[in-house]
Amino acid sequence: MENTSLEQIKTLVANQQAFFQTGKTKELSFRKDALKKFLAAVEKNEQAIAEALWKDLHKSYEEAYLTEISLVKGEIKNHIRHLKKWAKPQCVLSPIALFPSSSKIINEPLGCSLIIAPWNYPVLLLLSPLIGSISAGCTAILKPSPYVPTVSAIMQKLIEETFPSDYIAVVQGNREVNTYLLDQKFDTIFFTGSPDLGKIVMSAAAKNLTPVVLELGGKSPCFVSEDANITLAARRIAWGKCLNAGQTCIAPDYLFVHENVKDKFIAEFKKAIVKFYQENQQTSKHYVRLVSEKAYQRVKSYLNDGTAVVGGKFDDAERYIETTILDNVSPDSPVMTTEIFGPILPMMTYKNIDEAISFVNSRPKPLALYAFGANKTTKKILRNTTSGGACVNDTIMHIVNHNMPFGGVGNSGLGKYHGKLSFDAFSNKRAVVDTPTWIDLPVRYMPYKFFCLLKRIL
Repeated sequence: MENTSLEQIKTLVANQQAFFQTGKTKELSFRKDALKKFLAAVEKNEQAIAEALWKDLHKSYEEAYLTEISLVKGEIKNHIRHLKKWAKPQCVLSPIALFPSSSKIINEPLGCSLIIAPWNYPVLLLLSPLIGSISAGCTAILKPSPYVPTVSAIMQKLIEETFPSDYIAVVQGNREVNTYLLDQKFDTIFFTGSPDLGKIVMSAAAKNLTPVVLELGGKSPCFVSEDANITLAARRIAWGKCLNAGQTCIAPDYLFVHENVKDKFIAEFKKAIVKFYQENQQTSKHYVRLVSEKAYQRVKSYLNDGTAVVGGKFDDAERYIETTILDNVSPDSPVMTTEIFGPILPMMTYKNIDEAISFVNSRPKPLALYAFGANKTTKKILRNTTSGGACVNDTIMHIVNHNMPFGGVGNSGLGKYHGKLSFDAFSNKRAVVDTPTWIDLPVRYMPYKFFCLLKRIL
């Protein structure tokens, strides 16, 4: 895909800044109309989006709809339904020291936004932040991933047919284009990607003191306790790891299984895979491929870091790797120190849950954490660990609820979004004190004749 030139990028940024200054995007009717047009465009292009996801990632229509298209549509509808309430000024109590003033918080758009998306969920992770940008009243420049060129082309077509470029525009290209973009002055940047790239984005944003939302990743641990429902745990963990062939930022990244249930868990995991894909996972239309040769070779190399007790097969011609559980892994091996982003799941065992908790806490804070077990055990795990989000006796599903924040903590991210929090992510909370003119109390003025009285009040 051809890179958007630096001159084009500069022109787009200047035009969007000028359009934002007209105040048009601040009008509630304009934002609602834009969201409705956006929803219609997604629905119109649904089939084309699904076909592009199949071509670039071998993602079935069913998985494309469930994990990308439906979530975008649902988020847009949620914003249309609640935008008037979210945008309304919020009156707050004023302390007696402010009498007779009133206080309120006004939500105003930050301005021109930059949204940089990854390749693993190239529709959801590009369009979902855009919903927040539109809802808040910002303009937006979108940068999709070059690793999924068919999807990126569809995204550009959808945006260009729906919005003028001085309001919302798409730029294409490799990391050189990202560098061009990050050299520009934006009012906010929303980035989804790896922690290493997140540091580059944050460093570039710091030059202009630009606020950022960083949706990163990390190694999300998964606990399977002795008192867990092992059959259910195996099925839900297998599903979470198989989804998008493990190329999910919140996929279970490594397992901690109690030593007494290890063999049963492995057996049930195998059964779950067969139930999902029949006898041959490779021939199923529901199993995604690795996005690129570079990604495939990296993930395949992790097979050397342990013993495959489930799966282990691969096919270079198709960039296919079977869903695999690795046993006998070293905590210092690449598969245990690097975010896998593929269908390989290293497994370690424990005798005492405190051992596993201590190990997790010795590593960077993860984007997600999964705990399978009885109520007492899972509560202990949650109480003694931290993560961006978590599920008890499930995986992945916390991303579905737009009434909850989604995002990381520490190394796994900065800032939250989804639902109202997406609106908030692109808004400035402006504090306004409105003081009437019918009275002007002298107590606050020099030379503070009423200081003793004022001191009592304060």
